[in-house]
Amino acid sequence: MKIKATQKQIRQTPRKMRLVANEVKDLSLEQAMRQLAVINRRASLSILKVVKQAIANAMNNHRLPFESLVLSSIQVTPGSVYKRWRAVSRGRAHSIMKRTSHVMVELEVKEDKPKKEVAVKKEVKKAAKKETKKTAKKTKVATPAKKKVTTKAKKNK
Repeated sequence: MKIKATQKQIRQTPRKMRLVANEVKDLSLEQAMRQLAVINRRASLSILKVVKQAIANAMNNHRLPFESLVLSSIQVTPGSVYKRWRAVSRGRAHSIMKRTSHVMVELEVKEDKPKKEVAVKKEVKKAAKKETKKTAKKTKVATPAKKKVTTKAKKNK
């Protein structure tokens, strides 16, 4: 299950936001939050807020514990651009582009099924070994008795 949280129209350039997002993209959720709290950039605060919102969505809406969540992806996309101008000499104007960003954070739930399947397989193997040992003991007990009978029969003849 994927849990998403988005924040749109953040007044920061996507390039600056991606620098921070790429730093925490491959970390675990707990380490990513610690790292975002320490990074000395304005973008880290915005990304941290979105990560916290995604965690709150998972815990409140889906009743998932924090320990079962994994940071799947952080995407920073460009938003709208505010176009402004600045007056310069000779009555001219230079354009100013005020860029915005959209941040989307996806969380996933850890899958514990493979671990359980491995444990079940181990239990099945142990049970199979026990059964083979029991049958082997029965056959060992039965085979010497048959041999004794055949040896006594030979001595009597």
